[in-house]
Amino acid sequence: MNIILVGKKHGQSRVLPVTLPLALLFVCLIAAVASVSAWLAYRAAQGAEVENRAELTPLVVEVWQQRLLQQREQLANLETLSRQQVDALTLRLGEMQGRLLRLDAMGQRFVESGLIASDEFDFDQPAAVGGPEDALPGESYTTPALSDMIAELEARIGDREQQLRLLDSLISRKQMEDDRFVAGRPITWGWLSSRYGYRSDPFNGRRTWHAGVDLAGKEGSDIIAVAAGVVTYADDRHGYGNLVEIDHGDGLVTRYAHCKTIAVNVGDIVQKGQVVALMGSTGRSTGPHVHFEVLRDGRPQNPEHYIQRASR
Repeated sequence: MNIILVGKKHGQSRVLPVTLPLALLFVCLIAAVASVSAWLAYRAAQGAEVENRAELTPLVVEVWQQRLLQQREQLANLETLSRQQVDALTLRLGEMQGRLLRLDAMGQRFVESGLIASDEFDFDQPAAVGGPEDALPGESYTTPALSDMIAELEARIGDREQQLRLLDSLISRKQMEDDRFVAGRPITWGWLSSRYGYRSDPFNGRRTWHAGVDLAGKEGSDIIAVAAGVVTYADDRHGYGNLVEIDHGDGLVTRYAHCKTIAVNVGDIVQKGQVVALMGSTGRSTGPHVHFEVLRDGRPQNPEHYIQRASR
């Protein structure tokens, strides 16, 4: 095979003989040039991709960091909200526990007062409950459901409190009336030594009016209030010696005279059966005893009628 080369001048041409080795060398040269061009193009493309990756990486990292911060903030907000809800429920439960303790105390008062049988209600023990086991698995309460249940329980406790307060008020009023009911003896030990009405005076033998009864006993023994009331006099009085006077309301007043010592002061509120003085022989007296009077609207009454009364 020959290669003809034509020159620009004078149309001259040259003929180059092409041998097989020369043709192979030419083909290899062309293939090498193509390979180098392809490799250079690949490297250029790879470099552009790396450059693009280098430009995108900080932006992607920043976006993910922002999302992570948002998620952390959301988680922190949820934790704060959960703590607030738990604290609120805990506070409500604490208030309910206090109210239940007050209800238990009121119930115990009813048991001690005898209005409720002690073997029927035991306020120191939780109420007995039970039932068959459900085949379905139980579910935990959600926060809204638990809040609703607590609100319903609070309403029920409030209703019970109102009812028990009313009942307690009625019982307290009845107890007060019972305590103010004048009945019984003003001593814990002794005997009747002089009755109410006319008698012979122990000092001059004349017929005189005795506005009370005398109850003799051991010197220094207790003198007790026959009903609850307010002390209106606690001092020495002519003829009475050391005298205690108690106003029980409704115009009723009791007097305890000839006391050895007085254990109360004016203005004191005394309870039924409370010791108000000790038996003595002060004033116009022949020996240790208590002169006991009962007055209604300022007029003397026969104390024996009140002594023989049955206490409420």
